[in-house]
Amino acid sequence: MSSIERNQAAIVEMLPQVAIDEHGRRLLVKEAVVLIALQKRGDEQAASHSNVVVRGVEEKSLSLRPQVKLISGRMFRMGSSEIIVGNSIAKGFKGVGLQGTLNWGMRTWTVMGVFDAGNTGFSSEIWGDVDQVMRAFRRPVYSAVIFKLPSPGDFPAAKKAIETDPRLTLETKQETRYYLDQSEMMAKFLRILGLSLTVIFSIGAVIGAMITMYSAVANRIGEIGTMRALGFRRRNILAAFLAESLLLGFIGGAVGLFFASFMQLITVSTVNFQTFSELAFKFTLTAPIVLQAMAFPLVIGLSGGLLPAFRASRMNIVEALRAA
Repeated sequence: MSSIERNQAAIVEMLPQVAIDEHGRRLLVKEAVVLIALQKRGDEQAASHSNVVVRGVEEKSLSLRPQVKLISGRMFRMGSSEIIVGNSIAKGFKGVGLQGTLNWGMRTWTVMGVFDAGNTGFSSEIWGDVDQVMRAFRRPVYSAVIFKLPSPGDFPAAKKAIETDPRLTLETKQETRYYLDQSEMMAKFLRILGLSLTVIFSIGAVIGAMITMYSAVANRIGEIGTMRALGFRRRNILAAFLAESLLLGFIGGAVGLFFASFMQLITVSTVNFQTFSELAFKFTLTAPIVLQAMAFPLVIGLSGGLLPAFRASRMNIVEALRAA
């Protein structure tokens, strides 16, 4: 919904904080963002569509976003009705394969290439010439101006220069911060959903671990009595059953983590609640996540095994040997 006038974009372009490449060009691009509706693959209902971001870009946009790489086809020609599409869009929607055609903005657009933007939202976008996109949608203003700084430390000066200039009414953000804000609502929803499921399943896991350990105690009454008769103390019995419970929790967590790691191979597609556009993303398994994932089943194992271990350690020696 943002709008930047052409004269405002020209003022920003002349700021001293804008980096210059080896050819003397200012590393700044002006972009326009609009939404179109496309039908998903495998959905025969013509009425079922999802919004997709169309980004009008300039020739230097690729140099400012090195993570964007063409994986098939070629780059679109500036000044034409040619486009390139993100690989997530090419896989999930109809008519967006190479040489496919799309009709929007009272024009026919031809897909000339497919690009991969890594684990970023750009893979869920369609890119075309910014001037052609603006004309097709009769949009006289830009959506954003993106530029590169000579160094990250120049950001405060650039922000102050833009936001204190009386000719400008613009807000300045680092691009990573901007996209973090854009995905905040969806991220919060996923966290709440994940936490809710975790609480529900953890209660069941604790009960399951408790039943398992009570069964283990019941089947080893004779062993417990023998160990106590041989001189093992109550704390030794307690530690032995707690160690067994923790071991079972560790094994269960390792198995679960192994199967969960395959989620990295799956691309999940959903609607970003803040932009109302399609967004494809992947889960990434990192070292902190592995540590947290393994700590959780250990806590479950400890919680489920604590009461059975106390029961085993409190058994009377005579009664235990008689039960054996």
